[in-house]
Amino acid sequence: MEFNVKSGNPEKQRTACLIIGVSQPRKLSRAGRQIDKMSDGFLSTIIRRGDMDGKLGQTRVLHNVPGTLSDRVLLVGCGKDKDLNEKTYLKILDSLSAALDNLGAMEAYSYLTDINIKGRTIDWKVNQTVMQMEKNRYHCEQLKRQKNEAPKGIRKLVMNVPSRRELNIGEQAIQQGNAISSGVSLAKDLGNLPGNICPPTYLAEQARRLEKTFPPVVVEILEEEDMKELEMGSFLSVSAGSRQPAKLISLEYHGGPSDQKPIVLVGKGVTFDSGGISLKPGASMDEMKYDMCGAASVLGTISAVAEMQLPLNVVGIIPATENMPDGLATRPGDIVTSMSGLTIEILNTDAEGRLILCDALTYAEKFDPDVVIDIATLTGACIVALGRNPSAVLGNHSPLVNDLIGAGKQIEDKVWELPLWDEYQDQLKSNFADIANIGGREAGTITAACFLSRFTKKYKWAHLDIAGTAWVSGDNKGATGRPVPLLTQYILDQLEEK
Repeated sequence: MEFNVKSGNPEKQRTACLIIGVSQPRKLSRAGRQIDKMSDGFLSTIIRRGDMDGKLGQTRVLHNVPGTLSDRVLLVGCGKDKDLNEKTYLKILDSLSAALDNLGAMEAYSYLTDINIKGRTIDWKVNQTVMQMEKNRYHCEQLKRQKNEAPKGIRKLVMNVPSRRELNIGEQAIQQGNAISSGVSLAKDLGNLPGNICPPTYLAEQARRLEKTFPPVVVEILEEEDMKELEMGSFLSVSAGSRQPAKLISLEYHGGPSDQKPIVLVGKGVTFDSGGISLKPGASMDEMKYDMCGAASVLGTISAVAEMQLPLNVVGIIPATENMPDGLATRPGDIVTSMSGLTIEILNTDAEGRLILCDALTYAEKFDPDVVIDIATLTGACIVALGRNPSAVLGNHSPLVNDLIGAGKQIEDKVWELPLWDEYQDQLKSNFADIANIGGREAGTITAACFLSRFTKKYKWAHLDIAGTAWVSGDNKGATGRPVPLLTQYILDQLEEK
């Protein structure tokens, strides 16, 4: 879909559809009142007789409204003014999206950006409109022979801004919304692919594709022999049971000065997780194709950053492997040596994400990072603790954690901090190695982060556990593309600070 911004009075817009907000009880927005005046009370008559009362989610299409240059006027219910907030605004956009899909018009002009959301500026409303529209248009039909007939829908949406002074701001918000949406779609596409089509080699190929598309991106791919030379015994212990070779993928986006320290993103890339010898239950095991959503989010974020041509440096690191049972697979009780030199007693082979991340986090030191953020579908305990609304965030640097929380609130991709106290470290004690890879049933998300913290002492680090947010189950099963919006907003915020 094409998005534009414009500033002008509603009665002067020559368009196939003019979009006007109506709040409860039967209250026209400013643009609606202007149209109503020009049409000698046409809209207020419709509202007065009960055809539109402004309930959230309600829509009504009107044709040939007097006094306008528009073929149609689409009234969109916005609910009560006192209830208007970010969440409500997204629901309004969902209603708009559904109505436009069945409208029959090719383009539309929206005045929903005039809705007052406390603490939110025009750029936020434009950005969210772009992302929500693109989110609702996404369909995963890559592998279907018979594809669903796409709704005709509109091809162009113009959004109103208060004055010409805001045009540049609006255009920049569209650019950001488009780039983030593209990154989210890439992450969804990769997450939704099954393990037989998207093994580690496929992720490496997607990184190469980004390198060809965006010249500032440079990709390096380490093979298992390279990892052996680097003594990544922890990472290789996970890939030992798979016939698919593991890959360590790094993408360097060079947008800033050469001496600028990069933001480093490390994404867990287990393209299928059977649990290994500690085999998972069969029910819903198909969803373990989503265990590479951390890797997908890194690729999506690098794509968004490169598309916006941001003037700073970002590095993505993806340890990619399968976790499979096999005669050569790692056994519970085995002890391996990580790249850092720490020995690890593997008490459960299904706690494999931390085993590949720890070596990737050590590898991140070579980039002399400003900060390091790892992203992983790491623990089912995270879903028990927080459900499926926020991702969990933990880290060793409070300003970094706070910046991520702030970015999540700004872009509506929220995170919630869990404690990373030293008291939890005791749960990882081993009688036979430096550290065990699990800490028991209690505080599973926290002890997993405690494990990772042992390998991040040389830089500022935060960990995002996206086990509850990376995909949804049930009738709407599919990858969400989170936390691409959060990561991209964080990077934009850092650029603004610099």
